[in-house]
Amino acid sequence: MEINKLQALVVDALEDIKAKDIEVIDTSKFNSLFDRLIIASGDSNRQTRSLARNVQEKVREAGATVISVEGEETGEWVLVDLGDIVVHVMQPAVRAYYNLEELWSGTAKPSDKSAAARAAGVHARGTGPGTR
Repeated sequence: MEINKLQALVVDALEDIKAKDIEVIDTSKFNSLFDRLIIASGDSNRQTRSLARNVQEKVREAGATVISVEGEETGEWVLVDLGDIVVHVMQPAVRAYYNLEELWSGTAKPSDKSAAARAAGVHARGTGPGTR
């Protein structure tokens, strides 16, 4: 599937379940692994899992492939790998701590990340896709 169509499909799937703060980042200039990073927030574990599931369902219905999914067990941060697009659905505190938007734009400062983590009350250990 063409990347812009896949991107639109993912954003629509996230909007269907009321995702918040959807952000699309073009990573093609500084990364050869994937071309887009889509980040969205959900208010609860249940909503983040529902958002990720809706993305998977819509992508499969359109005939595209879901390569892998991580983090569904906890729902704090669910990653959906679609090959050219990687989707991160996160709860707001986790999103504030990891601040992927700044990381991928190259403007993150360690002191900013630490301050955001303290404000959000998030600890670095035990959070993120694949953590048990």
